[in-house]
Amino acid sequence: MGRILAIDYGTKRTGLAVTDPLRLIAGALDTVETKQLERYLADYFTKNDVDIIVVGKPSQMSGKPSETMRFIEPLVGRLRHAYPEKQVVMYDERFTSVMAHRTMLESGIGKKARQDKALVDRIAATIILQSYMEAQELQR
Repeated sequence: MGRILAIDYGTKRTGLAVTDPLRLIAGALDTVETKQLERYLADYFTKNDVDIIVVGKPSQMSGKPSETMRFIEPLVGRLRHAYPEKQVVMYDERFTSVMAHRTMLESGIGKKARQDKALVDRIAATIILQSYMEAQELQR
């Protein structure tokens, strides 16, 4: 059983999170420049066994797709084409950035660290991954 990797896509930076090999714990992996994302993933996949890629699906409060979807849908298509052996799923990411900021506040992270957008992206990816894992557990 391979890991699950989550992607919190942004037009400038993308946050990544991954599970442990037993898929018990979700943890922040990295934040990469979005233009380097696919190269980063190719390298990561050669070194790590990943079975599922969860891509955050941004939606507006009304449930309509957000503007960022025009970038995410082509990315999902490229990932499915490049890695047909991996399951690529989209998962609702509404409120993950808000939850990431709240998590940082509650954990006592200082103001300067909370302004680190890369940290927010990693935490948001971790929240997407944890939420996906919990939803899968409920379906069992």
